[in-house]
Amino acid sequence: MTGKPPPNWRQQLGSQCEQAALRFLEGHGLAKVCSNYRCKFGEIDLIMLDRSTLVFVEVRYRRSASHGSAAATVDNRKQARLRLTARYFLHSHLQFRQHICRFDVIAIEAETAGKASLAWIPDAFY
Repeated sequence: MTGKPPPNWRQQLGSQCEQAALRFLEGHGLAKVCSNYRCKFGEIDLIMLDRSTLVFVEVRYRRSASHGSAAATVDNRKQARLRLTARYFLHSHLQFRQHICRFDVIAIEAETAGKASLAWIPDAFY
């Protein structure tokens, strides 16, 4: 045995982070609309309702901040893809077209003690 993680360890970690983000947001009163929404433009990790506001949530995890924080990885290119994907979602889900929308980021950073810290950044970009 080589001691390497199984081939899908990144997917498992991503799913765990998204579940933690979902529990956190639900604990703050948001309601899940869907998760892992995919279309030809990209993917949105979570789509939530915050009262009458539709919230598109990007969940980012960083094991180390040596190459930048988790939030910093949501760069202009990623933001543009998220906007296109959100626009497509709204175009194909007419019941949400009149909602105010915002983009939030959940940044999860690993800590040295083995516990992760979670930061919620509402209105992270437009």
